[in-house]
This record gives sequence, structure tokens and C-alpha cells, in this order.
Amino acid sequence: MSATRSLPGFVSRFLVACLAVALLGLSTLPGAQARESRYGAIVLDHETGNVLYAVNPDRRSYPASLTKVMTLYLMFDALESGRMTLDSTMPVSAHASAQSPSKLNLVPGDRISVEDAVLALVTKSANDVAVVIAEAIGGSEDNFAELMTRKARQIGMAGTTYQNASGLPNLAQVSTPRDQATLARALIRNHGKYYHYFSTRQFRWRGQPISTHNRLMLRYQGADGIKTGYINASGFNLMASAKRDNRRLIGVVFGGDTAAWRDKNMAQILDKGFARAAGPDIRTAKVEEDDRAELDNLIASAKGGAPAKVLKAKAVKAKVARRSRAEEDDDEGDEDPASWAIQVGAFSDYKPAHLAASSAAKKLGGLVSRATIAVDKSKQGKQNMFRARLSGFTEDQARAACKRLSRAKKDCKVIQPSA
Repeated sequence: MSATRSLPGFVSRFLVACLAVALLGLSTLPGAQARESRYGAIVLDHETGNVLYAVNPDRRSYPASLTKVMTLYLMFDALESGRMTLDSTMPVSAHASAQSPSKLNLVPGDRISVEDAVLALVTKSANDVAVVIAEAIGGSEDNFAELMTRKARQIGMAGTTYQNASGLPNLAQVSTPRDQATLARALIRNHGKYYHYFSTRQFRWRGQPISTHNRLMLRYQGADGIKTGYINASGFNLMASAKRDNRRLIGVVFGGDTAAWRDKNMAQILDKGFARAAGPDIRTAKVEEDDRAELDNLIASAKGGAPAKVLKAKAVKAKVARRSRAEEDDDEGDEDPASWAIQVGAFSDYKPAHLAASSAAKKLGGLVSRATIAVDKSKQGKQNMFRARLSGFTEDQARAACKRLSRAKKDCKVIQPSA
């Protein structure tokens, strides 16, 4: 009888234990599901088109700033046809000037040369410049988007539709990793004489240096381009190309949780691609099956994590979420975590702004070991405004720097990425 009476208690405790286990499993799942829900990747051989790695290669998502590769493709078409030269200049409209960052802060009535426009897109991913190109070639951005989609169909991008020239958020602007790899392959094949622009590490605009957003290109052996992309809805995207032993591979990653994760993942799948390219031919279907299983194993291992790992994963996810909210709809929030800045003053001339930034750098000493002086020029009414900034901080470093300057009675303001 006592055993019978204790059974409901045992069952209750058993059910509670099962529920706890289930909840623990679910607590690890959102991050994995979030990555799984939008992650897609492909690596292919540039010469043959053979697929060497693939996970969800035909899953549609938002291309973000990878869009600008097609914008540049049409610009290179115009150069090849003689409609434009690298020295041609293009006018800046109010619509172009009004685009969200990342941008060159062009104002209506400005003009920019074709070559500077190309460099601004491959390094800073300037949204205002993308629209300048669109209007110069298509007459309007809407017309240009139609040309982009038409070109996509011509080169075999069946799952892609363009609505703008920049990649800023638009629910109808979608693509796939396979299509973006097709685009990169077509651009290198058809416009190889201009591909070297994607290797640009830095260019100067009105006296100011602008460095590339493509950190993988600086770190991965053989990498020589081509484009990063980020909007909140897409996650962190990357189109990359690398050449080793006269073999060029093209890789595309959609939906990275962070820029660092995306770059690391791209390096891993390119490594796998080069290893497979050196071996016997592998059927595409088998490649995708194996790589899908590998991703499933990663997600399965996340489900079985110990409580400490779960808590750590939650903390990391929360940090990523905070950064994503700060970067939402900022097309190049993927500069990397060290893209925060501080502002130490605003001036009507360049020299005092540069002097103020230099003086702040000296006061901060070791805190600015990775930071650089960046005088940001913009218009305030009809007058130029030069903002004295130091860039290249993590968020914690930026806040610590302002705290130190404030103690020294110096003005300081923390600037979020691409602000």
C-alpha cells in the first residue's frame, strides 16, 4: 500500500525531472536554431564550377551589402561598353545623400569619379555611392534594380531579386549562397581586369584614409576579395575568393551570428574546399549530404551542453543581441567588434580637429594601441564640420577611454559602430 501511495509522488518527480531536462535542452536550442534557420554556405571551384562544400546553398535570405557586387558588375559593364571611363564623374542627388550609413556623407550637388565610387563600395561599402552609381546608369534606383535582376537571370541567378543598389533592408530583395557564388564567378570571368579593386585594403577620400571591412582578406592565405555584408535580418554575410597553387575557390556564407564567427567559418570551409579540390572528384550531392550532417552534429552537440556551457552560451547570445540591436539596419555593422569610436570635439577646420584627436590619443596612452585618428567631415547647414574622433575600439575600450578623458576634464562621447 505504501508503495502504491508513493507512486504518484515518484511519477510527479519523474515528470518534473523530464520537464527540466527538456527545458535545459531547449535553453541551448535557440542559438543553434537561429543559426540553422538562416545559415547557408557554398564553396565552388572557379574554373569548373564544381561544388566542394555546401549547406543550405539554395536557401533564400537577404544579401545585404553583397548586393553591391552586382551594382559594380553593371558599372564594369558600362566601362567595358565605353559608356563611362574611370575618370567620368557622377552627380549626387538628394536621394543618394539621404541613404543610411555606411556612407561617404556626400551632399546633393557633389560629384564623384567612377574610380572613387568603385573604391568606396569595395572598402567602405558606402550606401550613398551605390545609389549614385544606380542613378548614373539606370536613371533611377528603381530602374537600376530592374537591370540588376535582369542581369542576375542572364548569368544564372534564378533565386535572386534586387530592389535597391545598396543592400539596405527590403523584404523583397533576396538571394541564395549559390547565386552569390555564381555572381562572383561571373564577375571574375567577365570583368577580370577590374577584379583587382576588390583587393584594395585602403584608399583616401578627400584626404582621409578609408580601410576595408573585409578582415578575412587580410588574414587568410591566398584571399584577394571580395565583399562583406550585414543587416539585422540577414546576419553576417561574406563572399570570398582565394587562390592557391593556381586554383581559385569562391566561398559564400550567409547568416553568421557575428563577423568573427562568419570569418572563421569561411576560413574553415575554404580549407575544406582546397583539401577536396586536391583530391578525387566528389559528387555534389554527396558533398552537401556530408556537410549537412556535419552542421547537424554541431547543433546536436549544443543541445547536450552542460549547464555551465548553457549559461555561457546565453551570455554570449545576449552580447551578440545587444550588438545586433545597436547595428540594426546598419549595412556595414560587420567591421568587427573593434569598430567603436570616441569623439573628442567638433570644429570648423580640419587642423584643430586633428590636433584634438592627437592630443586625446597621447593622454590615453596604451588604451589606443589599436585605435586610429579619424577626422570625420560632414555638413552642418552650409558649413563644414570636422569631428575629432579615435576609432578602432571595442565597446568596453571606448567607454573606458571616455571615462579616463572625463576625469581629465576633457569632452568625450562614445560613438557606436558606423554612427
